[in-house]
Amino acid sequence: MTTVHRLLRDLVAIDSVNPTLVPGAAGEAAVAMRLVQEFEAIGVPVEIQEVAPGRPNVVATLAGRGSGRSMMLCGHLDTVDVVGMAATFMPEERDGRLYGRGSQDMKGGVAAMVDAVRAVAEGGGLAAGRVIVACVVDEEHSSIGADAIVTRWRADGGVVTEPTDLDIAVAHKGFEWSEIETSGRAAHGSRPAEGIDAIVHMGRVLGGLEALDRGLQSGRRHTRLGTASLHASTIVGGRELSSYPDRCTLQVERRTLPGEPEGVLAGEVETLLAGLGAADPAFTGKARRLFSQPPYEIDATHPLSGMLATAARAAGCRGETIGMSFWTDAAILGAAGIPSVLFGPVGAGLHGVDEWVDLRSVEQCRDSLVSLIRAWCR
Repeated sequence: MTTVHRLLRDLVAIDSVNPTLVPGAAGEAAVAMRLVQEFEAIGVPVEIQEVAPGRPNVVATLAGRGSGRSMMLCGHLDTVDVVGMAATFMPEERDGRLYGRGSQDMKGGVAAMVDAVRAVAEGGGLAAGRVIVACVVDEEHSSIGADAIVTRWRADGGVVTEPTDLDIAVAHKGFEWSEIETSGRAAHGSRPAEGIDAIVHMGRVLGGLEALDRGLQSGRRHTRLGTASLHASTIVGGRELSSYPDRCTLQVERRTLPGEPEGVLAGEVETLLAGLGAADPAFTGKARRLFSQPPYEIDATHPLSGMLATAARAAGCRGETIGMSFWTDAAILGAAGIPSVLFGPVGAGLHGVDEWVDLRSVEQCRDSLVSLIRAWCR
């Protein structure tokens, strides 16, 4: 078993379900300690950055013998839940694939970047520059780990090893969450003159959101990311069958494109609610912004993606330039002045019950990163 496969199996076998997503879940502490052991074994200086109780970032730095450009390799340690999975935290290898929660998202990428630094260190180290390996917490929820990393560490370029099927992602979408509440008036179900149905009023909101989504998906199209979109995520309302509901709450997510303004969903929802209120004085609705993360796109003239493409193709990868629909920590690195791209192994089952990563692609990802580090850090 190769060193990268051994490390990957160890990481997948450790429960690191995000405790913000699943209250009471294990979190990242145990998997972080396994990585500390790995860095210590290969002689690369390592630090622990406690982001929240029991939720540590692990940061290792391989410094060259002279000054030069720096590279940050970044990957998250948390996973989503394991509901419905047959054998949790028992990685299984079949047909060249490793199955288990986190194998694709994104312990395969983490293993590749850690082993890349091992290969560089054992191959004579760096003549110049430095490599920072940032293993961060909480990407699956609020990215408090990446937010903390950029307060202390900077680099001239970054690679986030999210799964990209060994292509190079230079852009990804952002998202915004909003909560909408419609108010009614509670009354006995037999007395319609006394009641106002908050759920029916939310139906008007849903109709408006559906029209908004149709407009988004037929509107502006980004070359690599397609269109923006919107969907209803959760809805709660009513108290019992024989009563008019006095409240209904809807949570909505909108996926955003580079160039769209911050808070675009909040503005669209406020416009919708104002229009519904103007059409019917009995309608009462309000909204509040919950959370958002920005879209990201590296400057088209930046050399990083081209250098990575050269390294990837030398390792047998396709190395095409693409965009990703999902959000990543690259947006946080980019906003902090670390131009970044995404590059990671082949796999499937993202957040599903049959998650897997192709083991050969993990090796190719590592080999590509080794070549990139040597070309960049000079």
